[in-house]
Amino acid sequence: MPQEKSPGPSVKDPELYERLREEGNSKAKAARIANAAAGSSRSEVGQKGGGSPAYEEWTVEELRERAAELDVEGRSSMTKDELIEALRKH
Repeated sequence: MPQEKSPGPSVKDPELYERLREEGNSKAKAARIANAAAGSSRSEVGQKGGGSPAYEEWTVEELRERAAELDVEGRSSMTKDELIEALRKH
Protein backbone atom coordinates (compact mmCIF):
# COMPACT_ATOMS: atom_id res chain seq x y z
CA MET A 1 0.00 0.00 0.00
CA PRO A 2 1.52 3.39 -0.94
CA GLN A 3 2.48 5.65 1.91
CA GLU A 4 0.49 8.88 2.17
CA LYS A 5 2.40 12.04 1.28
CA SER A 6 2.36 14.83 3.80
CA PRO A 7 1.99 18.32 2.31
CA GLY A 8 4.10 19.69 5.14
CA PRO A 9 3.44 21.48 8.40
CA SER A 10 2.57 24.80 6.74
CA VAL A 11 -0.63 23.37 5.20
CA LYS A 12 -3.44 23.76 7.71
CA ASP A 13 -6.08 21.62 5.94
CA PRO A 14 -4.24 18.59 4.47
CA GLU A 15 -7.45 16.88 3.32
CA LEU A 16 -8.52 19.85 1.20
CA TYR A 17 -4.93 20.31 -0.04
CA GLU A 18 -4.77 16.70 -1.33
CA ARG A 19 -8.17 16.99 -3.01
CA LEU A 20 -7.09 20.19 -4.78
CA ARG A 21 -3.83 18.56 -5.92
CA GLU A 22 -5.79 15.58 -7.30
CA GLU A 23 -7.90 18.07 -9.29
CA GLY A 24 -4.70 19.31 -10.91
CA ASN A 25 -4.01 22.48 -8.94
CA SER A 26 -0.41 23.51 -8.32
CA LYS A 27 1.11 22.93 -4.90
CA ALA A 28 1.18 26.67 -4.20
CA LYS A 29 -2.45 27.21 -5.20
CA ALA A 30 -3.64 24.17 -3.24
CA ALA A 31 -1.76 25.36 -0.15
CA ARG A 32 -3.15 28.90 -0.43
CA ILE A 33 -6.73 27.64 -0.71
CA ALA A 34 -6.34 25.03 2.04
CA ASN A 35 -4.84 27.57 4.43
CA ALA A 36 -7.50 30.17 3.65
CA ALA A 37 -10.20 27.58 4.29
CA ALA A 38 -8.62 26.61 7.61
CA GLY A 39 -8.63 30.26 8.69
CA SER A 40 -12.34 30.67 8.12
CA SER A 41 -14.64 28.10 6.58
CA ARG A 42 -14.52 26.31 3.26
CA SER A 43 -17.71 27.95 2.06
CA GLU A 44 -16.44 31.45 2.91
CA VAL A 45 -13.26 31.00 0.85
CA GLY A 46 -15.22 30.62 -2.38
CA GLN A 47 -17.33 33.67 -1.60
CA LYS A 48 -14.48 36.08 -0.82
CA GLY A 49 -13.48 37.05 -4.34
CA GLY A 50 -11.50 40.16 -5.06
CA GLY A 51 -12.49 43.47 -6.47
CA SER A 52 -10.47 42.85 -9.63
CA PRO A 53 -12.17 42.51 -13.00
CA ALA A 54 -12.12 39.16 -14.78
CA TYR A 55 -8.85 38.33 -16.57
CA GLU A 56 -10.69 38.62 -19.89
CA GLU A 57 -11.03 42.35 -19.22
CA TRP A 58 -7.28 42.81 -18.58
CA THR A 59 -4.87 43.89 -21.30
CA VAL A 60 -2.13 41.52 -22.45
CA GLU A 61 0.42 43.81 -20.78
CA GLU A 62 -1.46 43.63 -17.45
CA LEU A 63 -1.69 39.85 -17.74
CA ARG A 64 2.06 39.59 -18.45
CA GLU A 65 2.83 41.79 -15.44
CA ARG A 66 0.73 39.55 -13.20
CA ALA A 67 2.34 36.45 -14.73
CA ALA A 68 5.76 37.97 -13.98
CA GLU A 69 4.73 38.51 -10.33
CA LEU A 70 3.84 34.82 -10.15
CA ASP A 71 6.94 33.79 -12.14
CA VAL A 72 4.97 32.03 -14.89
CA GLU A 73 7.45 30.55 -17.35
CA GLY A 74 7.07 31.39 -21.05
CA ARG A 75 4.80 34.36 -20.41
CA SER A 76 6.51 36.66 -22.92
CA SER A 77 5.45 34.51 -25.87
CA MET A 78 1.95 33.61 -24.65
CA THR A 79 -1.26 34.84 -26.22
CA LYS A 80 -3.92 36.48 -24.08
CA ASP A 81 -5.88 33.22 -23.79
CA GLU A 82 -2.72 31.30 -22.85
CA LEU A 83 -1.84 33.89 -20.19
CA ILE A 84 -5.34 33.68 -18.70
CA GLU A 85 -5.16 29.88 -18.58
CA ALA A 86 -1.68 29.94 -17.00
CA LEU A 87 -2.75 32.45 -14.36
CA ARG A 88 -5.84 30.47 -13.47
CA LYS A 89 -3.80 27.27 -13.10
CA HIS A 90 -1.16 28.92 -10.93
